[in-house]
Amino acid sequence: MMGRFDLTDIQWERLEPLLPPHHSGKAGHPYSDHRRVINGIRWKIRTGAPWRDVPARYGSCKTCFDRFTRWQRDGTWLRIWQQLAAEALLEDPQEMGIICIDSTTTKAHPHAAGARGKHARPIKRGSISMSPNGYPAKD
Repeated sequence: MMGRFDLTDIQWERLEPLLPPHHSGKAGHPYSDHRRVINGIRWKIRTGAPWRDVPARYGSCKTCFDRFTRWQRDGTWLRIWQQLAAEALLEDPQEMGIICIDSTTTKAHPHAAGARGKHARPIKRGSISMSPNGYPAKD
């Protein structure tokens, strides 16, 4: 079952040759289906949900997380992005001027970082109240 934002066949045809082989030649089992796992990674990134909430149709959440982090460490994602960007530049150089990365930031209220407020109580030092000069206050 294909999700609404899953890779289309056209997108997959461009992406598939850039991916590592399903079997690396090392001992162990071959990779799970790249397309399914990449769709799971894209779902997680798009929604911002925890890895454990990746739907079962994308395979194990552990597989999605492991593949994402492994390919991040070995530079696979960077190589894919560079190759796709180079192809886009060759196809239409004007189009590359339109690409931007959007980021939204929100300034947190100072109290969110643990700042002391105007009316905060002074820090109590043990059971003895202190005078402004640092000596015990006389009662």
